[in-house]
Amino acid sequence: MAPLRSKMRLKGRLKRYMQTSLYLGFLLMIVNLAVYLFSIPAGLIVTCFTLLYFAVVVSLQLYNKPVIMNEMVSFATQYGQVQKVLLRELEIPYAMLDDAGHIIWTNEAFERVVHKAKGYKKSITSLFPSITKEKLPYDTEFTETDIVFEESNYVAKMRKLSMRDMLESSDIVEADESNGFLIAFYLFDETALKIALQEVDDQSLAVGMIYLDNYDEALESVEEVRRSLLIALIDRKVNKYIAALDGICKKIEKDKYMIILRKKATMLLRESKFDILEDVKTVNIGNEMAVTISIGLGVDGLTYAQNYEFARNAIDLALGRGGDQAVVKTPQNVTYFGGKSQQVEKNTRVKARVKAQALREIISTKERVLIMGHRLADVDSFGAAVGIYRIATTLDRKANIVLNDVSASMKPMVDLIRSHEEYHEDMIVNSQQALELAGSGTVLVVVDVNKPSITECPELLRMCKSIVVLDHHRQGSEIIENATLSYVEAYASSTCEMVSEILQYIGENIKITAEEADCMYSGIVVDTNNFMTKTGVRTFEAAAFLRRNGADVTRVRKLSREDATEYKAKADAVSQAEIYRKSYAISTCSSEDIQSPTVVGAQAANELLNIKGVKASFVLTEYQNQVFISARSIDEVNVQIIMEKMGGGGHLGTAGCQLNGVSIPEGIGILKGTLDKMIAEGDLSAE
Repeated sequence: MAPLRSKMRLKGRLKRYMQTSLYLGFLLMIVNLAVYLFSIPAGLIVTCFTLLYFAVVVSLQLYNKPVIMNEMVSFATQYGQVQKVLLRELEIPYAMLDDAGHIIWTNEAFERVVHKAKGYKKSITSLFPSITKEKLPYDTEFTETDIVFEESNYVAKMRKLSMRDMLESSDIVEADESNGFLIAFYLFDETALKIALQEVDDQSLAVGMIYLDNYDEALESVEEVRRSLLIALIDRKVNKYIAALDGICKKIEKDKYMIILRKKATMLLRESKFDILEDVKTVNIGNEMAVTISIGLGVDGLTYAQNYEFARNAIDLALGRGGDQAVVKTPQNVTYFGGKSQQVEKNTRVKARVKAQALREIISTKERVLIMGHRLADVDSFGAAVGIYRIATTLDRKANIVLNDVSASMKPMVDLIRSHEEYHEDMIVNSQQALELAGSGTVLVVVDVNKPSITECPELLRMCKSIVVLDHHRQGSEIIENATLSYVEAYASSTCEMVSEILQYIGENIKITAEEADCMYSGIVVDTNNFMTKTGVRTFEAAAFLRRNGADVTRVRKLSREDATEYKAKADAVSQAEIYRKSYAISTCSSEDIQSPTVVGAQAANELLNIKGVKASFVLTEYQNQVFISARSIDEVNVQIIMEKMGGGGHLGTAGCQLNGVSIPEGIGILKGTLDKMIAEGDLSAE
């Protein structure tokens, strides 16, 4: 059998180069014939030369071709070997995968990274669980993903190599119509880059504000000669705390500080849960009232100015939620810390008078007033709306109360107002009618709610340019923005209390009817649980004002009497309560044959607090394809932060939330899981 090299044939430029001498020989033969035409002797000489030429050329062809082929084969073999060695010893971890993600071939760098010997053939997912089949380049030519392996950060790049394209040029395997492919897999170590970027991020600027919540009240509770000492001790504690974090603290007013920190320092603050909130309370030189502070931090803004704006928004949220807490605001979210103490009631009414005058000016410049509360309106919401209605009519402005559904607990009060001849028929309108009435000359007054998503008609907030917010709930991350006037006081017992104070400053000629006084008095009674929770001096002053204007305790009590079915449902909820972790009462309230199950659930939660040892109570009620949770506490647990973690909110002692797409047992499981997590993190006590 002839050797393989003898069967090989040249082609292309090399073949043409080797055949050039033959072509020149044929040309020489033509020239030889032409010479014969002129001289036969000369032609014979050229013929001899031509024969010699062909003999030499053919000899060289026969001798050089095997040598050339041998050299080419040797070069190709050496070149392929070099490529193989280079790829095998390439410093970049490299592997070849099949279309199912199984490893076919690896180089030494890849084997060093994954600590596997040569010949490892398992799936790439067995090495990197995050690289699933969905992340392989099936639909695209190229993909990349970030992975973490043995505390190192890598970027895995994968390129699809079509088998059909490779087989079309093969003389060994015939290409078919299949769409099979191989995957070239590269790993690029970015650990050092990640560390450098993290270091840069840790050194970025964070801006904060620290406010003393009860500066004036705390000073008044200590002897005058010792006040400067109290201030100095607070200044020293705040400055020392910030200095320990390698930050800058500058006092900008008597009760306000501006701080500048590295982002890394804010992480330490988060880990310690802002322990300065409790540390400041330990400053005591005889002052009867402990000093509390509020902190607002702005982090991750695109500019220093944006971080400062975040800090201002955060401190506003902290103060609006009652103070004694820290709020961290980033472009993505808002995080709350602390907030375990009740906000101190302000004795001065200056703010109420200022807000009353501002409200009067706003209403006086508009033609119509729309008054809206929250969804599933309660007595406090409706009572406050009635009070604002009286202010609007006194100022000779058209007014309407937006109310869609009237619950059983609300019906006696709504009927009382509707039956009075002084009120026009369209005093109470639904959302659709309100949208038709809204216009450029309309002011929207939102009462008893500052969360736009749970208002009676959220569309009105977008249609009305002039908005007034009156509320007593602590603010959350979702607030009504661009309000012309916002009066949110978390220390107030109810919105009816706030409206009662405003009524006293709105004008001398204002007079409220006995029915209106009954409505507002009922709102205070219900929200304070018969003056047992969240009551202060101003609460009783507001109640006294309403009594002077005709509120009757007997009528109010009759208005709030319960149906026998509701009373039994409340009793069942109390009797079936589970005491979870010896401190938290959890129960359910039936909604069958009850028109206002959420109200009954809230009342049951209040009743559960009368059980000795119960720090907080939670009653779950299924209503309108949702699970409503009513949360109550006296003073040991902040139920607001518990409900916020479940998507709700409220007050320190009164809060709630709504769960969608879950059943009652699932809701209990979510609640218990939230309590367990907060206990584990130290936000709640175990017992």
